[in-house]
Amino acid sequence: MADASFPSVEDCASIGREKDTVVADMDGTLLRGRSSFPYFALVSFEVGGILRLLFLLLLTPLAGFLYYLVSESAGIRVLIFATFAGMRVSDIESVARAVLPKFYSEDLHPESWRVFSACGRRCVLTANPRIMVEAFLKEYLGADMVLGTEILSYRGRATGLVKKPGVLVGRNKADALKAAFGEKQPEIGLGDRHTDFPFMELCQEGYLVPPKPEVKAVTCDKLPKPIIFHDGRLVQKPSPFMALLIVLWIPAGFLLACLRIAAGCLLPMPLVYHAFWALGVRVTVKGTPPPPVNKSSGESGVLFICSHRTLLDPIFLSTALGRAIPAVTYSVSRLSEIISPIKTVRLSRDRAIDAAMIKKLLQEGDLALCPEGTTCREPFLLRFSSLFAELTDELVPVAMVNRMSMFHGTTARGWKGMDPFYFFMNPSPAYEVTFSNKLPRELTFGAGKSSHEVANYIQRVIAATLSYECTNFTRKDKYRALAGNDGTVVEKPARIKSDKIMGC
Repeated sequence: MADASFPSVEDCASIGREKDTVVADMDGTLLRGRSSFPYFALVSFEVGGILRLLFLLLLTPLAGFLYYLVSESAGIRVLIFATFAGMRVSDIESVARAVLPKFYSEDLHPESWRVFSACGRRCVLTANPRIMVEAFLKEYLGADMVLGTEILSYRGRATGLVKKPGVLVGRNKADALKAAFGEKQPEIGLGDRHTDFPFMELCQEGYLVPPKPEVKAVTCDKLPKPIIFHDGRLVQKPSPFMALLIVLWIPAGFLLACLRIAAGCLLPMPLVYHAFWALGVRVTVKGTPPPPVNKSSGESGVLFICSHRTLLDPIFLSTALGRAIPAVTYSVSRLSEIISPIKTVRLSRDRAIDAAMIKKLLQEGDLALCPEGTTCREPFLLRFSSLFAELTDELVPVAMVNRMSMFHGTTARGWKGMDPFYFFMNPSPAYEVTFSNKLPRELTFGAGKSSHEVANYIQRVIAATLSYECTNFTRKDKYRALAGNDGTVVEKPARIKSDKIMGC
């Protein structure tokens, strides 16, 4: 059937569609990109690591050959096998929920989304494995039904094979649509290639999405639900070329990360700033930090209130100041504590115990604290815990922001011990530390303000500095969204020293 049989999606009216049903393909239709390789690569790396990503890369030429010269179904079967074989189904679901939505949301086709979002009932019919796409489509795009390729599993692990009738392409898509809707015809069908035509013919109106690489994706503010939390190590969507670069870079990048970490641990803090610059780590300092506290005068130390981007925030604060600033933390791994160039003291999440410990540390000198309690990658600030405001009036807001080109230095699902290594594995990571003025005396807890008022004010100061948005989300919200738990860290009492009770 010729492409001319279906008009362009640009000709589809979206007004008055509240009672209509739309059925849309995904790659090349709802999404601008026509290839699903980047999303298979993300699952491969996040679940199976570099070796699984390498395995996928090695089989990609075969998948491409089959896809373009034999059949779409054969090529997709190879990608599914290379990605899923042997993986726990729960791990695939976790990545689909916590990692993929961020990348899918950045590639929405504006014309397809205009029509899709205007309809009252939304269905997606895709050749992609349903397990990969369903969480994003239902939670973030408001899809009512997702029909995709079903994978086979055995004892909780994917076999790499697919269930009958196989990959949903061509006639299989039409059969799946008939099974879901029966004799009722959906009002609108959206597709982008000839293998979508069979299901589009079953709709009252069919519209083709022409390939236009230059079209700009839908902006995040137009999505029904913003993506505030997301996980995964990769910063960029991995095309085949980018995936190859990642595989080739990781061995050298790990050695470079070890060198950078060693420099931060072994050199005196006044030299770390210069060593980082020599090793490609950029540190930019803005504002005027306060001078060190005079211990002989008996003055209380300054409490630096930092926004939280990675567990390295206190270290880069110390680098910017040229002196080591102790930090109170929670859920940092033992390895991170061992290699840390500054003193870290664990929080117990017992209000009375933590308050007494922080007061004692402030009597000894300056201290760093991240009241969000966990990291956030997007331009949002989580709710600030107000405990710190009751303990001292010497408060300095510090806005922290970082830039990474290849790897994220945080994780909610993985082992936090690798966080500093992944950050320093970036070719040229950067941190920007902005010091605001010390909180005016009349705005402190000691001057009669409530602790919540102080915490909210400092949150707004930091948000304004970074052009971020304040939220009421907490650590529990993040971990429930990404890891399926509330983020509570349970330790064996025998392994906790009396003076260390840990975070990020």
